[in-house]
Amino acid sequence: MKTKLGLVLIAAASLWATTAVAEDDKAVARTWKSKCGSCHGADGKGDTKQGKKMGIADMTTAAWQTEFTDAKVKEVIQKGLSREKNGKQQDMDPLEKELDAAQIDALIKHLRTLKK
Repeated sequence: MKTKLGLVLIAAASLWATTAVAEDDKAVARTWKSKCGSCHGADGKGDTKQGKKMGIADMTTAAWQTEFTDAKVKEVIQKGLSREKNGKQQDMDPLEKELDAAQIDALIKHLRTLKK
């Protein structure tokens, strides 16, 4: 009897964890789309009207993934960016007042999944 109850509890916990992860993934996808997607694109390649205008780098390349550490990406998300690169003005608004630390970390984790 105890074994069956244990199996039921394990199954229930697994289902809850799977559901929680799926909900977290949906939340990150919504945040990415609303805060990042218009410039970086859904796939992180920067192949959007605004991304092309600003000459945004392809985040899926090994070079970008290596150059931009989690700490560096976090700083840009929090503090924003304003620079000229290759003759194009690149501006990103700071998001530290809109996103908490967990949301920023989730975005960074998400962008690491975009690599080629």
